[in-house]
Amino acid sequence: MLGPLTLRPAQAALAVLPLLAAAPAAPPAAAQGPAVLERAPAAAEKQPAARDPVPIPSQEARILPALAARGMVASQEARATRIGVAVLKQGGNAVDAAVAVGFALAVTLPQAGNLGGGGFMLVHLADRNETVAIDYRETAPQAATADMFLKADGEPDRDASTKGGKAVGVPGTVRGLAEAHRLYGSGKLSLAELIAPAERLAREGIGVEGGLADSLPQVAGLLGRWPSTRAVFFNGDRVRGRGETLVQTDLADTLRTIAEQGPDAFYRGPIAERIAAAVTAAGGVMTPEDLAGYAVELRKPVRGSYRGYDIVSMPPPSSGGIHLIQILNILEGFDLAGMGAGSAASLHVLAEAMKPAYADRATYLGDPDRVKVPVTGLLSKAYAATLRAAIDPQRARPADAIRAGDPLPYESDQTTHFSVVDAAGNAVANTYTLNFSYGIGLIAEGTGVLLNNEMDDFSAKTGAQNAYGLVGSDANAVAPGKRPLSSMTPTFVFRDGRLFLVTGSPGGSRIITTVLQVIVNLIDFRMNLAEAVTAPRIHHQWRPDALRVEEGLSPDTLALLRAKGHPVTVGATSGSANSVMRLDGLLAGASDPRQRSTLADGY
Repeated sequence: MLGPLTLRPAQAALAVLPLLAAAPAAPPAAAQGPAVLERAPAAAEKQPAARDPVPIPSQEARILPALAARGMVASQEARATRIGVAVLKQGGNAVDAAVAVGFALAVTLPQAGNLGGGGFMLVHLADRNETVAIDYRETAPQAATADMFLKADGEPDRDASTKGGKAVGVPGTVRGLAEAHRLYGSGKLSLAELIAPAERLAREGIGVEGGLADSLPQVAGLLGRWPSTRAVFFNGDRVRGRGETLVQTDLADTLRTIAEQGPDAFYRGPIAERIAAAVTAAGGVMTPEDLAGYAVELRKPVRGSYRGYDIVSMPPPSSGGIHLIQILNILEGFDLAGMGAGSAASLHVLAEAMKPAYADRATYLGDPDRVKVPVTGLLSKAYAATLRAAIDPQRARPADAIRAGDPLPYESDQTTHFSVVDAAGNAVANTYTLNFSYGIGLIAEGTGVLLNNEMDDFSAKTGAQNAYGLVGSDANAVAPGKRPLSSMTPTFVFRDGRLFLVTGSPGGSRIITTVLQVIVNLIDFRMNLAEAVTAPRIHHQWRPDALRVEEGLSPDTLALLRAKGHPVTVGATSGSANSVMRLDGLLAGASDPRQRSTLADGY
C-alpha cells in the first residue's frame, strides 16, 4: 500500500538554481520495430537552424516553476499530484504515477477526471528512447447510426448529442490506464496498489474546495436531473457547498472491484450491466456487449520539427498532434522572436496560422481505422509553405476567404491533462475527459461512475458545428464502433535526443492552440516554464470567425489587432496546461493558474 501523502510542494523561489538551461533534446525519428513505437535516431535529421538554449531566468523573474531533482508531477488537482509523487518516491515509474493520478482524479476532479470517459496517453520509454501512443478514446455503441443526432427536419439535435443517453460513448479510461500499467509500468507496484489511494479518498470523503466548490453551483441543474447523481453531489435540495465533505461510496466500491478483479470487472458483469442500463434508461443505445467489446488501440505518434526541436504528439483520432505540428510548420517561416511576445504582430501571425489548420481539420480528420487521413501531407513543410504564403502580415483574412487546402499530393470545459517525469527520464503526457464538465451529469446507479457525452464530438451532419463550434465532415460521421475526433494534444518536445518538455491541456477546441503557445513561449520567446504556461493566450479556429483573447493583453495591442481586421473577443479562459520540463540535473514543473487547486510537485 502507498504511504502517507503529506508531501510539501517543491520550492521554486531560489534563483541560484538553473531553472531553464534547456537540456538538449530531439525527437524520435523514423519508426523502427512495431508500428506503435518510435525510436530516436543516432543522429537527428538536418533541421532548421536552432536557437540558443532557453536562457536561465534572473532571480527577478515574476513567475517561477516548481523544481525537483528526481521526479515531477503536474496536474489539475493537488491531491492527485501528491499521490503521483508518492508513487514515484516508492520506486514507481512515470507510468505507475500517471495511472495512480488518473484514478485519483476520478475522485477529486469529477468535472473531468473519470472512469466513465476516455482519452489519450503518450509514454516515453527512456531506456529504449521510444515513444508509445495509447488511444483509449470512447467508441460509438454498435446501435449508433449516422443520423441519430438529427431532428425530423434534418438539422442537428444538440440536446440529443449532449444531454441524454444517446450522448454517451463506450468509456475507455479504465481499460486504458490498466493497459498502460500492464505494458509499461515498473513492475514494482500492482494495479491494486495504484488504485488504493483513489479508493481511500472516495470512501473517506474529500473536502469540497477549490475548483470542485467553484464548479458544483454552476452545474446544479445538470446534476439535479438525475436521482442517482443528486444522492452523491447534493445535500438536501442544494449541491454540496464549500467546506462540506463529498463521500463517494459507490465509486469506492467500483474502484475496489477493479483493484481486486482487474479491468475486466468494469467491462463485464454487474458494473457493465449497470452502466448500460443507466444509458438505456436515459434514452441511449449502449449494451453490455458494447462494454465487453471495448479495446485500447496502440498507435504510432505523429512527429515534426520546430527550430531544431522535435515534436512528438498524438495521432488520429486526435486532431491535436497533426494540427499542432501543421501550425508550427507555418510559424517556422516567421521571426516571432523579433516581433516580441504579446505584440500585435506576433499574435496576428499566430491567429492567421491557426485558421487554415482548423479548416483542414474540418475536412480531413476522423477515426483512422475508418477513413484515410492524409497525415503525411498535412505534416509536410512544403504544404505549410503554401499556407504561409497566403498570410498577409498586415491584414486578417475572414473565415469565408479560407478553405481546406490540398495536402494529398504530399501523401506517400471539460477535460484535464497531467504530465509526469521520473528519475530515469520516462515520461507520460495524459489527457482524458468526459467532454462537458461532469459529462451528461448522470451517475450510473450503484457504480459512482459519471457518464460522458463524447458522442457530441462526432459530426451530426456535414458542415454542422458541435458544442465547441468545430465544423465536421463525413470523415467524422457517427458509425458503430467508431471513435469520435478529438482535439486532445498530449505532447513531448525533444532536443538533441533528450526529452525537453511534457505538456498538454484541456479546453475543447482550444487545446491545440494552448499547447502551441506553451511551445512558442518557450522556444521563441525564451520564457521560463511557469511564464510560458501563465502568459495570456489567443485562439482562432476558423469558424466561428472570432479571435478569442484572454485578459492580460494591453488595450493598445487589442486596438492594433482590430485594425488588422480581427474580430476580437476578450475574456475567455483557455486551458490548464500542466507541464514538466527536463533540465540539466533538475525537473521544472508548472501547474496552470487558470484553474484552482492545480499543483506541480516533485522530490
